[in-house]
This record gives sequence, structure tokens and C-alpha cells, in this order.
Amino acid sequence: MAEQEIKVPDLGGIDEVEVIEVCVSVGDNIDAEGTLIVLESDKATMEVPSPAGGVIKSIAVKVGDKVSEGSLLGTLTTQAAENTDSTKKKAPSQEPSKETPQEASKKTPAEQPAQSSSSSASSATSEQAVTVPDLGGIDEVEVIELNASIGDELALDDPILTVESDKASMEIPAPAAGTLLSYKVAVGDKVKMGDVVAQLKVTSAASASASAGASAGASATASAAASTTSSSSASASSSSTHASRSAQATASPNPSVPLKQGDVHAGPAVRKLARELGADLNQVTGTGPKGRVLKEDLQGFIKTRLSAPAAGAISVQGSQEDFSRFGAIESIALNKIKQATAKNMAMSWSTIPQVTQFDEADITDLEHYRKTKAAAMAPSDVRVTPLAFVVKAVVSALKAFPNFNASLGPTGTELIRKHYINIGIAVDTPEGLLVPNIKQTDSKGVVDIARESAALAQKARDKKLPMDAMAGTSFTISSLGGIGGTAFTPIVNAPQVAILGVSKAQMKPVWNGEAFEPRLMLPISLSYDHRVIDGAEGAKFARHLCELLSDVRHLLL
Repeated sequence: MAEQEIKVPDLGGIDEVEVIEVCVSVGDNIDAEGTLIVLESDKATMEVPSPAGGVIKSIAVKVGDKVSEGSLLGTLTTQAAENTDSTKKKAPSQEPSKETPQEASKKTPAEQPAQSSSSSASSATSEQAVTVPDLGGIDEVEVIELNASIGDELALDDPILTVESDKASMEIPAPAAGTLLSYKVAVGDKVKMGDVVAQLKVTSAASASASAGASAGASATASAAASTTSSSSASASSSSTHASRSAQATASPNPSVPLKQGDVHAGPAVRKLARELGADLNQVTGTGPKGRVLKEDLQGFIKTRLSAPAAGAISVQGSQEDFSRFGAIESIALNKIKQATAKNMAMSWSTIPQVTQFDEADITDLEHYRKTKAAAMAPSDVRVTPLAFVVKAVVSALKAFPNFNASLGPTGTELIRKHYINIGIAVDTPEGLLVPNIKQTDSKGVVDIARESAALAQKARDKKLPMDAMAGTSFTISSLGGIGGTAFTPIVNAPQVAILGVSKAQMKPVWNGEAFEPRLMLPISLSYDHRVIDGAEGAKFARHLCELLSDVRHLLL
């Protein structure tokens, strides 16, 4: 048995950090890479792992202490004498050789082990593998387009290829500036998170090292356990990279998700990820020391929530009859988008008691304004459609009736009102119905709404929608005005509580008190969740919306 000191690793340029958690006690047995101490700067948290397996002999710090790189944290009695031999400070000529042939070939006789490790890492990252990022709980996606050619010079975040799930498509960007060396996949291939899809030669070794550390932290941790000396060096490098990534993740928080997560025991990187995914950390069970919520806990929570509808009792059942008995038939497979739509609609229809309120809005004056003044004032590249005015009116109505911009809580005993308004616009595509949403719709004018809705619709048809384009919708509009019809009953898309259907406007004779006059009437169909909204409130919302559309000046209030 031998004793080994545990010190603060490389902090990535940070002068001083605070000890926020001591995860072990004197006498505890701990495995190699087990968490000893948790440190926190003003931007990120970092776990200090054990350099070897053994027994904690002493702890030199307590919660609240300030420490810097090289500070003593405690001592460890290692389980095997040979493990401690490599941790003693020796001259380069006395250091026993435990390196691989590849590491040995990269060393010069005068270099010390730490310098050799640094040199090896620098040269190894001159080429970088491009991997599939976190897919938000989706198991597998299909490659539908290769966006660059071999030999192309790419800037940071330039698209390399496009993948598609059953709900949306997503571009995978270049993790660093460089030259595209090769593709590892072809159009039609199925890939999942972590798969290598391309090889990139980065422009500089420095940027390559930072990018490679972000995508290969897990493999670095595994290889770090080869020996005690290499474990300490690799652990320090991995911890520094983790702190750097966490700092970047918290640089631009998204304030649009008003979740109360201040009392949850989690680091800044996990909180940032939770805000991006719209997840409530209060509902996540932490498996880290003292209940700390780890990134893996959050990812598991999201995957469970995403798979819950498909795993539940709701399923799409078709006919079991053999129709070939009556004549020739043809079987056509439904694509992923239509299959997903079928499951979601079946679930919503089976679980939500829905009511539909019908009404008509007099849009005669609005249409006159749209075709004259609005058309003259709008930019030449923007076509302001009636739908843009409907979206603007819906925003005003949601502010007046906030229960329509809400969701029923998980236990059914509380209503979650949303202080953001993201209006989803149903788009008919060759592959099926997609519903991207206009983020923060309440902060946009009619022209901005017209421009953004047209751009989203085109991306949906071209399979260019980003993965988050359909996430976070708080209210949906389904417009069939360009096709026809007088009314229909749209199905509420859970967890939303209402949806507005818009049909084709028609000229009708309307009694003004003295005579009939021709007026352009727009039929609307408002479906809502009767558990949240009663009939009177539904009728008031529909009438209020019609009054807003009857006079364009109401939209300015």
C-alpha cells in the first residue's frame, strides 16, 4: 500500500475556484475516476476524479474553500503498490515505460512525460472526426443530403450534411474551420448520436484540440485509466475541457422558458441544457452525489418523456379485413411523418375531451386594407397574406384569454400558463403535415410574421426545418383557406389546449339593420380541451377574435 496526493488539475486558465461539494469521507473506498470533489467557477462546475482506486486517507478542503491549480485536496492510499510507483516524481531517465508504441514514437529523448502527452494530443487532433450530435431522444435518423464536397474549405458551423427524423430535418455543422477530407456515410444511411459521419482537417491545431475535446470526452476518460500517471494527466485535461464546454454552454441562456429550477442541485451546463430542452429540473431524479442532477439524468428524463406516447396504450389500429377478396388492391407504406401524425392524433383524440366552437369574422375592411395600404407599405420581397393578420389577432386574443396559451399539469390538478407565445402554423408537405412555429410571435409585427411563416413553410417543404422548429408550440393555427371548405373540426395537439381552424372566406349577404349588403366572411373553427376551457370561455374567445379581425385598427391596441 502507498500514499498518493490528490491535487487540483488544470483549470483552463481560471485562477481560483470554489469547493461546492465534497463527495467522499475519510475511510471511503473509491474506484479510479470516481468523483472526489466538485469545484465551481462563476461560469461552470468541474468534478475532480480519483487518479486511482484506493481508500481516502485525508481530505484537506471543505465546502466553501477557494483553491487554485495544484492545490492539495487530500491523500489516497492506493490499493496496489505498483500503482503508486508511477505517481512518484521522477526524472525522465528514471520513469518506467508504460506508454504505447504510438506514444513512444512521438517522444524525443529530452521530453518529459507531461510534454509528450501534450505533444501527442496536439498532433492527433490535426484531423477531426465529425459526429452526430445529441438528437433530443431520437434513436436514429436518416442522411438525406450531403451539403459539401470533398476538399471544400468550411468555416465553423458551415453545414456538412442534413439528417431527417420522422418529424423534422437537421443540418450537422462543421465543429471547426477546416477542409472536408471524406464522408463516412452516404445519402440513405441511418445514423445515431455519436456516429462518425465525416472527417475534417482543421485549420489550426489549437482549435482542433478544443473541438476534439468536446466530442471525445468519454473516450479520453476511458483511455486515461491505463496508468496512474496518464490517468492524472488525462483527467486534468478532460476536466479542463469539461469546464470550458460548460462555460460556453452558459454564455447565452435562453430566458424564454420560465422554469423555477433554482433549488435543484445541478451545474450551470445542466441548467443551460434544461432551458434549451424546456425541461423542468424539479421533475428529474439526480443520480450524482447527494442527488446532484447530471447531464445523463436529464437526457434519460427527456428520452422517457418523448417515448411515453408511443409506449402507452394508444396505438393506431387499421382494418384487419382481406380486401383482395373483392378485387385488385395496392399497399402503400406510410412514411415516418404520417405514421407519427397518426399516433399523435389518435392519442389526442382519445385522451382530450374536445369541443369545437364555430364563428365567422367580417374581414371586408381588413382585406381592403391588406390589398391597398398593406401591400404598398410591405417590402417587395414579402407577400402579406390574410393568415399573417389572423396570427396577429390570435396573439392579441391569447393575451386577453391566457388559459388558451397554457397546458394541463402532469397530475391534472394545475394549469401551466405560458408567458411566451409561439404560434404553430400547419404546413402541408408531400411527406405529410408539419407544424413549425414562429418563436416569440408576440414580439413580431404583421410583416415579420408574413416573412417568417413563408420561410418556415418553404423549409418544411424542402426538408430543411431544424430539429427545434416544431418544439415549444403554445397554440396552433391550421388554415385551409387556400383549398376551400366552409368549416372543419381541427384536433387539439397535446399538450396544447386549443387549436384554430381557418376556412375559405366567402362573400355573403349580411343584414346591417336596414338592408342586406355583401360582406367577406371568414369561417373559423376553434377546438379546445374541455377540461381546461368551458363553453362560455370558448365562445368568448372566438367572438373576441372575430371582432379583432373585423377592424384592422384593433390589432394596433
